[in-house]
Amino acid sequence: MKKTLLTLSAALVVPAFMLVAGEAEGASHYASIAGRSTDFVPRVFNFLIFAALIYYLVADPIRNFFRERREKIASQLNEIEERLQKAKEAKKAAEQKLAESEKKAQEILEDAQKEAELLAKRYREMGSRELAALEQQFKERMETEERKMQRETIVALLDENIDPADIPLTGSQIIDTLAKKVA
Repeated sequence: MKKTLLTLSAALVVPAFMLVAGEAEGASHYASIAGRSTDFVPRVFNFLIFAALIYYLVADPIRNFFRERREKIASQLNEIEERLQKAKEAKKAAEQKLAESEKKAQEILEDAQKEAELLAKRYREMGSRELAALEQQFKERMETEERKMQRETIVALLDENIDPADIPLTGSQIIDTLAKKVA
């Protein structure tokens, strides 16, 4: 404010001193035409009228321009703050989802490990049962094959060494033998 007042007073006083200095040197042409020695007052009056007209014509558009500019900047600032707030909220939501996802991933991993252990145990048990069943089948088959071989060997020996004529069999002996086999 003081600087503006000082500038304004300097702008008015300096031309006045220049006029006074010019008249001290001699009479001016203006004094002979206008009847007075200086035109400072009419010039100041004209300047004030010009400044008032300029102010009247330009003040409202300039004021409106700066008001609109201020409002536009304020709305942009509000929009930026809203976007910033939304971004912060989205970041928090994403961090929460990430934490939940990590927790779920850990749970899934633990469940998968437990399930893998259970499956391995179940397949080991199934394998041992199947192995036991196969061993049992093998033993039974071996016994069956052994009996079969014994019968074949006995039949072959009997066929080679004994003729039907060597054993006299009667009908009652054959029926008794068949009855024993059936029973």
